[in-house]
Amino acid sequence: MSPVPQLVVHRDKELMAQAAAARLITKIVDAQSARGLASVVLTGGRNGNALLAAIAASPARDAVDWSRIDLWWGDERFVPSNDPERNAVQATDELLAGVPVDPARVHYMPASDGVDGADVEAAAERYAEELAKAAGPQDRALVPAFDVLLLGVGPDTHVASLFPEHPGVRETARTVVGVRGAPKPPPTRISLTLPAIRAAREVWLLAAGEDKADAVALALSNPGELQAPACGAYGTSRTLWLLDRAAAAKLPPQLYPPASA
Repeated sequence: MSPVPQLVVHRDKELMAQAAAARLITKIVDAQSARGLASVVLTGGRNGNALLAAIAASPARDAVDWSRIDLWWGDERFVPSNDPERNAVQATDELLAGVPVDPARVHYMPASDGVDGADVEAAAERYAEELAKAAGPQDRALVPAFDVLLLGVGPDTHVASLFPEHPGVRETARTVVGVRGAPKPPPTRISLTLPAIRAAREVWLLAAGEDKADAVALALSNPGELQAPACGAYGTSRTLWLLDRAAAAKLPPQLYPPASA
């Protein structure tokens, strides 16, 4: 049974990014204190990148032991490894190049110029194998129990590269899939599936801006994950929607107290 989503609505997207950064830093430090390591799944897009930039700008980032964090991705554009459209390239520019991460703990999704070439299905299977190797015997769905899994919510309610009515949303067994014919460019991608996402302890969904208001309202009305993949993304212990006022504008007022902004 999925936990009831919690909503936090911030005044604007800048404040949302700063608050989410502070929240994530605290969660990483707590996980490292409790277990020695932290495991986080990053997301791309404007909100994911704004969050990483806010971490980079925060003095509190030095509280994190960056050598003891495993970083994964929820999805990736299947393009060459140095393509500026890749989530990994953007994450490196925004944060990772400026903190002392352990390269062996940064788990990039394969690129189209990797060992699998243009075979996106083989590349997806390769990432699934890497996840399975990192999972412990107690972990669910052959993936590690991520401390936090970040997802941006698209204007069509997609999360990762799971788009409404696309085959990847229907996947119940595999943890990673190749995506072809995505409705936004580039059409070929790699994505975690909903079973992999739901293995995370906490799932945080990020949405800011007027163009996300319809998607947020639809997903939180719970029409089903085939129509709105975002409503199928939840954690084992917590599901947190981090919004700005513009993205929350079409939600029923009873869903969140106005003072929360």
